[in-house]
Amino acid sequence: MKKRVLAVLLTGLLTGSLLAGCGGSGGSGGSTESQTSEAGGASSEASAGATSSGGSVYYLNFKPEADAAWQELAAAYTEQTGVNVQVVTAASGTYSDTLTAEMGKSAPPTIFNIGNAAGMKDWADYALDLTDTAVFNERVNDDYVLYDESGAPKALGYCYESFGIIVNTKLLEQAGHNLGEIKDFDSLKAVADDIHARAGELGFDAFSAPGLDGSSSWRFSGHLANVPLYYQYKDKGINVGEMPSEITSDYLDNFRNVWDLYITDTATAATSLSSSTGDESEAEFGEGKAVFYQNGDWEFANLTSAEKFGMSPDDLAMIPIYSGVAGEEKAGLNSGTENCWAVNAKASEENIQASLDFLYWVVTSEEGTTMLSEQFSGIPFKNAKPSENVFGVDAAEYASAGNYTMFWAFNDTPNVDSWRATVVTALTAYSADPTDDKWNDVVSAFVDGWTIEWNTVNG
Repeated sequence: MKKRVLAVLLTGLLTGSLLAGCGGSGGSGGSTESQTSEAGGASSEASAGATSSGGSVYYLNFKPEADAAWQELAAAYTEQTGVNVQVVTAASGTYSDTLTAEMGKSAPPTIFNIGNAAGMKDWADYALDLTDTAVFNERVNDDYVLYDESGAPKALGYCYESFGIIVNTKLLEQAGHNLGEIKDFDSLKAVADDIHARAGELGFDAFSAPGLDGSSSWRFSGHLANVPLYYQYKDKGINVGEMPSEITSDYLDNFRNVWDLYITDTATAATSLSSSTGDESEAEFGEGKAVFYQNGDWEFANLTSAEKFGMSPDDLAMIPIYSGVAGEEKAGLNSGTENCWAVNAKASEENIQASLDFLYWVVTSEEGTTMLSEQFSGIPFKNAKPSENVFGVDAAEYASAGNYTMFWAFNDTPNVDSWRATVVTALTAYSADPTDDKWNDVVSAFVDGWTIEWNTVNG
C-alpha cells in the first residue's frame, strides 16, 4: 500500500499563512459523550523530564475523537512514573461550559484548552506563564503560542490542523469522476449533482448529512463560516486576533452556494437536519454511503482505524471548500489551530509540576510522540514524528504548489457559543424552507449577531 508521509517540515510550508490565534470553544469532532478515566499502575522510575513528587494530573481534553488515545497514554505514563493522570473529555461542542463547571470544583483541571485570544481574556488568570518551562522550550516556533495582554506565553498549541471536503476517491471514480475535474465551485457542483441524481443506481450519494445537531453543527457555524470570514479578512487586511467589531455580508452568497449544495445533494432530508448528528454523518462517509464529507484531518485516525471504518488511506483525499469566489482555483485548505494547552496556575505547586512534567513527556517520549503523530497531522515540536495523515499531506501539497492557505479567521468569533447558536437556528429554519426571506435571517445572524456578541464581550 502506498504511504504518504507528512514530515514535521510541513510546519514551514504553512507557517506563512497561519497566525498565532487558536479557535473557539466548540468541539471539533466525533464522540458526543464525556468520558472519565483514572489511569492506574505500579510506580516505576520516572522517565526523563518527569520529576514530580506527590502531584497528580487532571487533563480536560478538548478533542473527543482523541479520547481513547489520551486514556491509553495516561495509563502508560502512570505505569512508568507512578503519577496519577486523569483524562476527562468534554462532549463535542460543550468545552466552554464544561471548563467553567470543572474550574468551579474543589479538584479542577490542571491542564486545559484555550482556543483563541478571546478565550485568553477569560482564562488568563488561570493560565500559568510557560516561559522557560521544559515543554515550552520544545516548540519549533512561536506561531502556535497564545499570549496574554502582558505578552506572557500562557497557552501552547500542540497541533495545527486543516479542514476542507474529505473525498472518497474510490467512490468518486466508481461514479465516473476524478479529483482532477474538481477545481472550483462550479465543477464541484457539477460532479455532486451528477452523483446525487444517480444515487439510486450507484448505491451512494454525494454528501454525507450536514447535520445541525450540536455534535455536528460546529462544522458549519464554525468551519464553513470561515470561508466568508477568511475572504473578508483578506480583503480588509485584518489579522487573526484583531477581532473586528463588525463584519459585512460580503461572501455570504458564497456560503449559501455551499450550504445549498450540502442540503440538496445528500440522502438526508433538509427537514431532518436539526436532529442529524456528527456520528451519523461520519458513519455515512466511513461506510461508503457518501463521496464527500466536510471535516478535518483529525478524522483520519477514525476513518482508517480497523476498529471503526477501516478505510484505505489511498482512497482518501481532502479538497478545498470551493464556494464560487473569483480565483478560488488557487485556494488551499483551511489551516490553523484551536488546540492550545494551558496549565492551571491556581493548582498546587505539586500538581503544576506534575502537569508540566506530563506535557514534556508527551512531546518528547516515544509513546507520546507516537500518539501525537497517529492522532494529529501537524505537530509543532522538535521531536515530532512524521505523520501518515494524508489530509495533512494534501494541505502541504496545496501550499507548496503556490495555493493560498485559508487561515482560521473564525478563531476571532466573539462570544463564540452564542454567535454559533444563533447562526445554527437561522440555518435550520432556512434548510427547512430555503427562501430568500429565510436566508436574510441567516445573514442577520452572521452580521448583526457578530456585532451584538462583540458588544457583549467588549462592553
